[in-house]
Amino acid sequence: MEIKFGTPVKDVQGNVLGSVNRVIKDSWSGDIRRFVVARNDDSAQDLFLSPDDVLEASGVEIKLRIDSGENGELV
Repeated sequence: MEIKFGTPVKDVQGNVLGSVNRVIKDSWSGDIRRFVVARNDDSAQDLFLSPDDVLEASGVEIKLRIDSGENGELV
């Protein structure tokens, strides 16, 4: 699974939520434990997600299993 800094992140419907701002790895194994998504909307809080929240990840984009709903809040 490729989760890199700056990669665009979309919800399950394809709506762009933001981009990866930080990747947190396990210091022993090097596995990704969490990643932070800086939201496109300045008033929205950053998202703290885990690899379990990811449906697909490539070097181009990350698609989440989560829907952002009509108001942009994760459902």
